[in-house]
Amino acid sequence: MRKKTRVKRSLVVVIIIIALILLVGGGLLILSKNNKIEHRKDKNIMIKLNTLEEVNSFSKDKNIKVNISYEYDDNIEKDKVISQSIKEGESIKDVTSIDVVVSLGKLDKDKLANDGINELGKVPIMMYHGIREKTSNSTGTVGGNVDKDGYNRTPEAFRKDLEFYYEKGYRMIRLDDYINGIVKASYGKSPIILTFDDGNEDNIKVTGLDDNGNIVIDKNSAVGILEEFKKKHPDTNVTATFFVNGGIFNQSEYNDKILKWMVENGYDIGNHTETHLDIKKSSGDRVQKEIAYVYDELEKVIPGKYVKIIALPFGSPYTKTHDNFKYVFPLLKKYNMKARQYNGKTYETEAALRVGWEPEVSCFDKDFDKTFLKRCRAYDNNGKEFDIDMVFNMLKKSKYISDGNPDTIVIKEENKNKLGTTDKKVITY
Repeated sequence: MRKKTRVKRSLVVVIIIIALILLVGGGLLILSKNNKIEHRKDKNIMIKLNTLEEVNSFSKDKNIKVNISYEYDDNIEKDKVISQSIKEGESIKDVTSIDVVVSLGKLDKDKLANDGINELGKVPIMMYHGIREKTSNSTGTVGGNVDKDGYNRTPEAFRKDLEFYYEKGYRMIRLDDYINGIVKASYGKSPIILTFDDGNEDNIKVTGLDDNGNIVIDKNSAVGILEEFKKKHPDTNVTATFFVNGGIFNQSEYNDKILKWMVENGYDIGNHTETHLDIKKSSGDRVQKEIAYVYDELEKVIPGKYVKIIALPFGSPYTKTHDNFKYVFPLLKKYNMKARQYNGKTYETEAALRVGWEPEVSCFDKDFDKTFLKRCRAYDNNGKEFDIDMVFNMLKKSKYISDGNPDTIVIKEENKNKLGTTDKKVITY
């Protein structure tokens, strides 16, 4: 009897020692429901990620940012992980982000050709101003225009515009991404960029604050309609860039909250000069002061979170050769100038938008010039003078069609001579 007791005690001691060894080694043996011993790794130890689904789950569970890039791979199935920057078994205790490469599957050039993938195609940058709360049949103008020139739209018309773009296979991307050669549109879809000038109150009209102090947005303002569209189409990114004057969104009691809410919810804020200045008619000193003023106001509220892009008021000056154009980009080396300081700070601009009329070339095209980008006026004119219908009819045979991978550029072999300098992988068919 004593012998059996000693054996039992010895067995318990052995089990305890083994468990302690495993705990020190960073793991834990547990008894499963099926009475089988399983190994559970420490939560601070990296696991091997196998699929895109596991990557997303890992990011959410560990609160670690995962930077995903994609590559074609003849030997690894689509959405399976090719590699990860931190190997299985390594510590992730102080890690804030990891890089993961996910497979797009086997490269099928015939499919790319059949689907018309064309990343040297044209991109529409749509120009809006106000969204006036009227019905389209009450304006006395064509279609959804509020004014005869179509700078302002009705809520009804803007909703129809968004659905039209979506049905035609267009998906919104950030203007700031576009100027930096980043196109995040899914396979077979085409990028579209939305912009709003003047910082009109009806761009994001605030009707008050909720019990938690958050802004309540009018459902018929531009952002209210965009947020409604976001809920209706959760498969698509919803974004736009709003170019403001000195009054920001002309709601002084809410401006700060509006700016913070917008950048936290996927929208961008750019510069439209302090007083909607006609640059070609002004002094160089005035041009720089008005541009710097808006940057300074944005820096106070959303430091480093606005975009360094200007929508030129009136589209002025109309040519880059105009003497005042250099004051928009004083830090460009070719101008050999010093930018005006405002409140002891110097601001630079990366891109500028014209009023324009037609779609812009791909950001990978050798003729792409981010300092003087064309836009399309979002208005109705019976299919004439570059209205929405005319623009999208023009795009049927020339639009940018994405391969779904922001790290590669897919083009026809015959168009290689149109490609600009790039460090991305280029695939031709």
